[in-house]
Amino acid sequence: MRNDTEFTVFTVLFFLFLGIYLFTMMGNLVLVSLVIGDSWLHNPMYYFLTVLSSVDACFSSVITPNMLADFMSKNKVISFLGCAAQMFLAVTFGTTECFLLAAMAYDRYVAIYNPLLYSVMSPRVYVPLIVASFVGGILHASVHTVVTFSPLSFCASNEIRHVFCDIPPLLAISCSDTHTNQLLLFYFVGSIEIITILVVLISYGFILLAILKIRSAEGRRKVFSTCGSHLTGVSIYHGTILFMYVRPSSSYALDHDMIVSTLYTIVIPMLNPIIYSLRNKDVKEAMKKLFSKNWYINKVYFSH
Repeated sequence: MRNDTEFTVFTVLFFLFLGIYLFTMMGNLVLVSLVIGDSWLHNPMYYFLTVLSSVDACFSSVITPNMLADFMSKNKVISFLGCAAQMFLAVTFGTTECFLLAAMAYDRYVAIYNPLLYSVMSPRVYVPLIVASFVGGILHASVHTVVTFSPLSFCASNEIRHVFCDIPPLLAISCSDTHTNQLLLFYFVGSIEIITILVVLISYGFILLAILKIRSAEGRRKVFSTCGSHLTGVSIYHGTILFMYVRPSSSYALDHDMIVSTLYTIVIPMLNPIIYSLRNKDVKEAMKKLFSKNWYINKVYFSH
């Protein structure tokens, strides 16, 4: 039985994360709608942003609804298959986002360093990058899902002390030898992080050289505004991923890991629409046009 204090805490957490989830879904949906509805935003940069918003919405939906149900439930149970499915989807969307952020950095490099090439960039260039990001995410998730749920046994405690079925907490409660799993986790995630971060750093190295050649202050400001939002998102996301997965298993700490997991699975998907809209002049202009159009339609409707 829960006491009154526990009930109050879980109720507060329920409404807090419900608000975050609704804001996440609304923010990402608005961003996708803006890109689809405004022809001015029909270019590869915003197509990538649309896909990123869709991935963020899916990522949050894999974790948050189940967590909200747990807050209001006395018996927090998830089935074996449900846990495997949740882990597979979470790793898929998490890895896909890593690749997408790297592809977006390359996209910014092409747009700034070679604008003539960028102006004629066809779907043959950016569609394969988007597809490859999803394929990479699915393959990475498949490997970890198979090696976690197929050979390992969970004969001891089946209590997952975490916000969702993630790899480290599942390995922590297994009574099998998880050494191979730990190595796979370290090397796979480490390799993905090294590759994607290198793509980002190299792309922004060339971007910096291009910025130094721009003479007008307005031109530099515009470049910084479009690149600054992406760099902010990349820094926050990769920082949390590195903390969670690329480290010795002996440093697994329940409280810290739950906080960091909540940050990159729930909070970051909420922050991305804010980061990419508030610091982007084109998105803000599209948002103004959307709201002014709706205001005009409502005014005409009510005037009749």
